[in-house]
Amino acid sequence: MCGRSHECPTRITDVVHGSFYAVWVTKGLERFYGKHDLHFITCSCYRRQPQLNTRARCDLLARVLEQARWRYRFVVVGYVLMPEHVHLLITEPEVGDPSVVMKVIKERFTKLLRRDHDQRTPVWQKRFYDFNVWTTAKRVEKLRYMHRNPVKRGLVATPEDWHWSSFRAYAYDELGLVRVNCQEWPLEIKYTHSFENRE
Repeated sequence: MCGRSHECPTRITDVVHGSFYAVWVTKGLERFYGKHDLHFITCSCYRRQPQLNTRARCDLLARVLEQARWRYRFVVVGYVLMPEHVHLLITEPEVGDPSVVMKVIKERFTKLLRRDHDQRTPVWQKRFYDFNVWTTAKRVEKLRYMHRNPVKRGLVATPEDWHWSSFRAYAYDELGLVRVNCQEWPLEIKYTHSFENRE
């Protein structure tokens, strides 16, 4: 497991099903921005290969995510970095939109990985899945899903054992490589609706 060793399991997904992932997730995909919803984002590594299978790579991606959080001014409500995919729950950024943020994160991580490890194969699938979250119940559901993901996949025994998720920020108020529910810049969020009115 990543939390206690340098290598995660190298095969934790079904390669046959994984090869169809990009087509299934992105077919007919539409983006809905500008409503001040939260966005539950799923981004997969190329052909579901475990590109995030070391502590160093997970830490690198976490640092890239934190830099993007500052640069594009969005709040990370929750996240989990898995060996072959990433889940994020974020606000809409003040600068750009979630598509811009994901493009920057993926390109920056790839560039740093290639510089440090001479990696030439693709790192990410071309697109990402984005689900608008506008109810409290759905927000809680997505956070629970993310935090339980490493346990469900057999990587750790408990959510707190996985160092690349927002669980420890919620459970222990820990500051990690990615700041959760932090907004260090002046921001006036103008909601056009409340969560409860859309449930």
